Amino acid sequence: MKLYGLEEHMATAEVMQAWQRRDPGLTEPMMKWALAGDTRRDLLDLDDGRIAAMDDAGIDTAVLSFTTPGLQSLDGPEAAALQGPANDAIAAAVRRHPGRLQGFATLATPAPAAAADELRRAVTRLGLNGALVNAHSGGRSLDAPEFWDIFEAAADLRAPIYLHPRAPVPVVTDAYYRGFDAPVDALLATGAFGWHYEAGLTVLRMIVAGVFDRFPDLQIILGHWGEVVLFYLDRIAILDAVTSLQRPIAEYFRSNIHITPGGISSHKYLRWSLETVGVDRIMYASDYPFNRERAGSARRFLAEAPISDADRARIAFRNWEELIAGIRR
Repeated sequence: MKLYGLEEHMATAEVMQAWQRRDPGLTEPMMKWALAGDTRRDLLDLDDGRIAAMDDAGIDTAVLSFTTPGLQSLDGPEAAALQGPANDAIAAAVRRHPGRLQGFATLATPAPAAAADELRRAVTRLGLNGALVNAHSGGRSLDAPEFWDIFEAAADLRAPIYLHPRAPVPVVTDAYYRGFDAPVDALLATGAFGWHYEAGLTVLRMIVAGVFDRFPDLQIILGHWGEVVLFYLDRIAILDAVTSLQRPIAEYFRSNIHITPGGISSHKYLRWSLETVGVDRIMYASDYPFNRERAGSARRFLAEAPISDADRARIAFRNWEELIAGIRR
């Protein structure tokens, strides 16, 4: 059974240098993690070390994506200048390892029109399979109208967008995620809690803003079992009475949203997701290199899941292959 991993992170030295120029003190927690020791090495390695790690986990094909914050912490001109070379580097790695690597484009969301143009180039000329973007850009949630050029391009191409978390803006971090020692503060704001709410709220705002009514072909992928919002849909339904959407909010999760574990190996969350959105909306992701488990962990998670072999195949490879088969090249 072929196994794809959809949240498999990387970076380039040029973008890392840009992060350090922009934020010399590395105040955004992910910056410190991405630029430290083994994590930096693993993010930069698009060859033998990465392939060996995939083999160890049991992943046949990894879909490369820039780690957060990608280009979204930079100003528009710098981000726009870096997005082409960054995506060229992803495409070059895919060419070096055909069958083992695929790629999501990284986009200069601070320059939305340029980002939309780059998404078209990345999909039609480089062969990448959509894009990964992070939950806010320049302090603006991605539901804001200035970002709709990107969604229009993705919908026209029928290319999926993986919506990834990003650390909350500083005013939110200061209000809700401070008051303990630095490691606790950092994890509260990011991987333990904060950034999952950030991403889940972003996709909910996109629905309420009418993004999917305007672009019904747009497909979004949410990691970490739906970034909390998936588990609260019965309560979120109270919004249906006060919005002017074409459908109930929960229905968008069954037509426009796909779910991955994002490295959270929980059969309990898998069962909930299956019940909530159905097996056709679930795919696999390991969150490499930030999530490391025992050898064979990726394949074992699906092999031991209490589901049918047909459902196992859908999650492991069939859903992803069907999704990208519809991309307009």
